[in-house]
Amino acid sequence: AEAARRPAMTRGAGGGASRSTRPAAATALDERMMRLALRLASRGDGRTHPNPSVGAVVYRGDRILGRGTTRPVGGSHAEVVAIAAARRRHGEAALRGASIAVTLEPCSFVGRTGACTQAILDAGLGRVVGGCRDPHERVSGRGFARLRRAGLTVVSGVLEDECRHQHRGFRSVCERGRPHVTLKLATTLDGRIATATGESRWITGEAARAFVHRLRDASDAVLVGSGTALADDPALTVRRGDRVVRTPIRVLLDGRLRVPASARLFAPPEECMGEERAGGPPENRTWIVCAAGRRGLAAARRRAARVIEAPSSRNGHVDLVAVFERLAEAGLTTVLVEGGGSLAAALLRADLVDEVHWMLAPKLIGGDGRAALGPLERTRLADAVSIEPIRVRRLGQDLHVHGRVRRPIERAASTRRTSRKRSRREGA
Repeated sequence: AEAARRPAMTRGAGGGASRSTRPAAATALDERMMRLALRLASRGDGRTHPNPSVGAVVYRGDRILGRGTTRPVGGSHAEVVAIAAARRRHGEAALRGASIAVTLEPCSFVGRTGACTQAILDAGLGRVVGGCRDPHERVSGRGFARLRRAGLTVVSGVLEDECRHQHRGFRSVCERGRPHVTLKLATTLDGRIATATGESRWITGEAARAFVHRLRDASDAVLVGSGTALADDPALTVRRGDRVVRTPIRVLLDGRLRVPASARLFAPPEECMGEERAGGPPENRTWIVCAAGRRGLAAARRRAARVIEAPSSRNGHVDLVAVFERLAEAGLTTVLVEGGGSLAAALLRADLVDEVHWMLAPKLIGGDGRAALGPLERTRLADAVSIEPIRVRRLGQDLHVHGRVRRPIERAASTRRTSRKRSRREGA
């Protein structure tokens, strides 16, 4: 943690900055406030891109003065929202010397909004409890450093793993140049997503389907391929019961522009549910990704909010690595993929899947059903896609398996560690 690497700055008796010989340490109260900040951060998931959804809590002792969640792009960051709430409810004096817990290192530069470090200093806060370092090249430790130089006590790395997970999309864009990709699969126990005739509604029960809608709600975008769009005609809205509550950006991967304008992906949410629309038309939130230079681009631009052209790979399909780089450039940080077996396998082969949610229904269809995954081209068991840590739970009558996809370099490192341990044991 940052606090362990640098000595804390504390205010001396005269109010000036003095350097402590011991690093600042987090307390149980700090961790409790950080957990609250994480809950606040999750409320903005899918709504703040390209910015991360951050949570912040201003507190003095165990008294909460203000709470904040990052506003949609162009709006205030979480620290500013929390400070404003504390000032409004308790007055300026209550802020002096108080603490703030924030899930991501405060930004230290002026962009669409002012620097959060300056807002913290202007408020007179005395202590900053940080979750994880901001990976953005213009911050990356500079926010914490500026606050320390100003004499504030900074404790960083509090619930760091949880905070890194909360900001996994933003981190992925900063560090890898692409969004965090989550693959959702809903299958029978024998790994089938439909019968031989294509019937798939519904393999899983209501509880599992409701959970998928929560996944959509927390994502910047939901992506399907043209095969799924043609076979299932999904709306990809977020529903509670029969009511549409939100439409994330819907990304259609349609390399050859085969999906017709009549598809529900291109309809506004109200039309998807067969309801009367009042007022003007809702915002078009459907993007098309296609191969560069395809015929029909003009028509595609008329029915989609955005058309993204990507190069083709050697096999003639759209280059998936380039696709996700383009999506990051367009501002997306998290993408939920709900495609069929071919797209899922292609993403896994390209090492583009970061997280998997697999819903398993207690049903069997048999080998003539449609498989959840196409060929992965793994000839050795050691090369199998490894998913961990695994969480398994029941959702109604179905099973939910959730895990993180281990990168090939991680698997290799794990194998080397195991080999070294075995060598030491054998040598002993």
